[in-house]
Amino acid sequence: MKKGISYLIVIAVLAGLGYFLLAEKPAPAPVDKKTEVVAEKKEAPAEKKEAPEEKKEPAKEEKPAPKGKVAIVTNTVSQNEEEYRSAQEMQAKYGDRIVHVTWPDNFMAEQEQMVSVVAKLAHDPDIKGLVINQAVPGTNAAVDKLLETRDDVFIVYATPQENPPDVAARAQLILMPDELKMGDTIPVQSQKMGAKVFVHYSFPRHMSQPLLSSRRDLMKKKCEELGIEFVDATAPDPTGDSGVPGAQQFILEDVPKMVAKYGKDTAFFSTNCSMQVPLIKAVVDAGAIYPQPCCPSPYHGFPAALGIESDSSKPGDLQHVIDETRRILKEKGMEGRLSTWPVPAAMTITVASTEYALKLMDGEIEPGKLDIKKLEELMADYAKVPVSTSPYVDEAGKSYDNFLFFLIDFLTY
Repeated sequence: MKKGISYLIVIAVLAGLGYFLLAEKPAPAPVDKKTEVVAEKKEAPAEKKEAPEEKKEPAKEEKPAPKGKVAIVTNTVSQNEEEYRSAQEMQAKYGDRIVHVTWPDNFMAEQEQMVSVVAKLAHDPDIKGLVINQAVPGTNAAVDKLLETRDDVFIVYATPQENPPDVAARAQLILMPDELKMGDTIPVQSQKMGAKVFVHYSFPRHMSQPLLSSRRDLMKKKCEELGIEFVDATAPDPTGDSGVPGAQQFILEDVPKMVAKYGKDTAFFSTNCSMQVPLIKAVVDAGAIYPQPCCPSPYHGFPAALGIESDSSKPGDLQHVIDETRRILKEKGMEGRLSTWPVPAAMTITVASTEYALKLMDGEIEPGKLDIKKLEELMADYAKVPVSTSPYVDEAGKSYDNFLFFLIDFLTY
């Protein structure tokens, strides 16, 4: 009995002592924060944290490959080298997206061949743009054949030679130098260079075109205002029986006769491209005045007439041609007697309209209404000078918003 009581007392004492010891256990010493940070850093690698789930960026939409081609129809080299070279320039830049074909050399006698040239293009469904430089007589009939099967082609006419209302009904864009305004600017430029007489060479086919005949009439009127004698001279049509050689030979023979009759202060102008080389040669030899080619450009006639080597595909070639033309004319005592535009009008049209058509296909230009601001930007990019346009307004006051004229100031050598 006594032993049992003794055991109970011992157990109670031990239990109380254990409680006391647990209650009196000191709190853990504070850990220095720096030490804690270091410890955490050391322990960090040991922690196996799950790698954050990679955020998958949405796949970038790949732009579809450019679709559509532009077909460029130009005259042959003998009719207009600038038009031909400008198409080659676009072909070199865009490769298979450009299709280049030419009108027959004697297009007036080969109208069926013209229709065939354009009709073949309709069979290529990728052709969505058609640039025609120049839109010579017969172009409307050729385009009508295309329109029989295609209504999805953006059509551009450069320097059209058929009635404006008919042209505007077929093409979405028509571009040409401001022929009417030149009726004022060319006589004024001639007077600045000392002209007392102005000779205008053309032929019935060109004079049957309203724009060219109206410009001739404006030139005559402006010459009268300026006190300049106006001479209306008829030359052979290069598409006629004597062809281009016959027309060129006529110019070489007739200019000296005119200078002998009217004197050296006579300005000469011709409405035809193939006449420019012989006209420049004859003017320089006779010491006369040449205000501008029919298609204003440093390339148009000058290199061939003056023996300047030129390659329009090479960078800086335009300035080279300008510098050489100026040097040669100065050596010949012809300084201030010849002038032109500082950039090729024909090439500006081909390049700007082709670029416009491609951007339209690629969705960079809204379809429907013509974006004239963008067109002027594209022309200025090529010309390196500001270019402005104005719509053609007929005698009745009707404005054609898709028929645009442009004008650039003169470069006098």
